[in-house]
Amino acid sequence: MEALTVTQLVRKMKSALQFEVGEVWVEGEVSNLRVQSSGHRYFSIKDAGSQLPCVLFRGRAGMNAELIENGREVKLFGEITIYEAMGRAQMIVTKVKIGGAGNLQAKFEELKQKLNAEGLFSPENKRPIPRFPRRIGLVTSASGAALQDMLNVFKRRAPWVELFLIGVQVQGKGAERGIARAIDAFNDPDSLGIKPVDIIITGRGGGSIEDLWNFNEEVVARAIFDSVTPVISAVGHEIDFTIADFVADERAPTPSAAAEIAVPDGEATLNFLQSSRERSNQAVSRHLNQTVEKLSYLKESLERLSPANMHLERIQNLDDLKTSLEKSYIHALIEKATQMKELRLSLSYNSPEKVLQRHEETTNSLKRQLTNIVNAQLEQKKSKLLRLNDVLRTLGPDATLSRGFSITTNDAGEIITSRDQAKSGQRIHTQLRDGEVASIIE
Repeated sequence: MEALTVTQLVRKMKSALQFEVGEVWVEGEVSNLRVQSSGHRYFSIKDAGSQLPCVLFRGRAGMNAELIENGREVKLFGEITIYEAMGRAQMIVTKVKIGGAGNLQAKFEELKQKLNAEGLFSPENKRPIPRFPRRIGLVTSASGAALQDMLNVFKRRAPWVELFLIGVQVQGKGAERGIARAIDAFNDPDSLGIKPVDIIITGRGGGSIEDLWNFNEEVVARAIFDSVTPVISAVGHEIDFTIADFVADERAPTPSAAAEIAVPDGEATLNFLQSSRERSNQAVSRHLNQTVEKLSYLKESLERLSPANMHLERIQNLDDLKTSLEKSYIHALIEKATQMKELRLSLSYNSPEKVLQRHEETTNSLKRQLTNIVNAQLEQKKSKLLRLNDVLRTLGPDATLSRGFSITTNDAGEIITSRDQAKSGQRIHTQLRDGEVASIIE
């Protein structure tokens, strides 16, 4: 029997798998998720016994592609085939749904988006929690541990607070309607025969998403939003979040924490009151001291403003003005005398005789300076001329001739300095120290 190539065998396996299984629904947990930059998702779906590689190409499952997250239970629809390059079975996914408890999660997200769009979660719609409430309404199970936890906290921190309980079913079908009715009842205290409460706390202990689901129902969310009284939501444990938590004016991680949020610590409150009393006493004392000082100041002001004191003060002011005027007059006279003296000096200095005398002195001085400059320049020129005369005697033609040198010229008077300038039969003249000699070149 002829052997098959690996590719042939893998293709036979692929055809058999597609024919026998084809397209199916499969449910399991997502793991090993890897999202490519192209948008394609590669992951595995597994249960307790096996796992199956899967691929979800971009755009094949529409918006549901975002449901593929590690650890999430999902339902997948697609074709079982063989990835030929690896010879490995895989599922080409075309549809994605939430599996198991994931259906509730999808419902939760849908309602959350709806209510958020309507503004039920907006911070501006939150009511402030009173700092010192006197009456608190509780909406929870009368037999639950959550109630006992809250009562213990209230007893320890604020035993003076009045508590009113409307026991409700917090789990199971229809429980959400009872919770909503209890919240509405606390907003109509006359129907209960009580005074209005300052805060409403609604919640329960921890549990699965199914156990807490009644607090994810829309009727509870709208009852909390419509409540005139501030509402604290305390559902489950710290990691649990419900729709009621998002709508409530304050979210507490546990029922015990809700009680601690609702009331101040008794001891801390007592310390605050004592501190406030001390601050008040200090403020009153400070105000009295300031009032006494102000009265003393007013008394002194009245004494200063009395007619007798004002008359004496006016007399003193007149005396001061008189003294000041006399000083000013004397100062003005001295200043004028000084100015007159300065003017006389200036007039004397600028008289025509003085001015003419100064000009004459200036002219004589300039004349002397000019004469000195001219004489100095003549002496400089004379010295220079003597030096040049000495140089001329030393370096001039006569001195050169007296040392035995001579100067030869042609008939035109041109000096002959080279043999090339001399021609046969040419008449030349030789200047000596004591005369001239004429010659003819042969």
